[in-house]
Amino acid sequence: MNFEQFSATLSDAIPPADVSTVLQALWYDARGDWDKAHDLAQEQNNIEGAWVHAYLHRKEGDRWNANYWYNQAGKSMPEVSLEQEWEDIVRALVKNK
Repeated sequence: MNFEQFSATLSDAIPPADVSTVLQALWYDARGDWDKAHDLAQEQNNIEGAWVHAYLHRKEGDRWNANYWYNQAGKSMPEVSLEQEWEDIVRALVKNK
């Protein structure tokens, strides 16, 4: 699955079954369900989960918590829009699938 295919699933009722939990989290986020997205990201004890978790806290406006999770992911808080960051993360994760 590539970025365009993943994005096309956003009109579906449920996330694609064949994507990782962190991609499911980003799917729920794009659909406006921040809480579900956060729950899924928080369950992941890996760098990808930390990255998505960081993005979600940045989106929430909790920069302190976001910085903590960016550090856990080995990244720094980006200067791009939230929309661009979402796309960047999805593109990176679908490549790693």
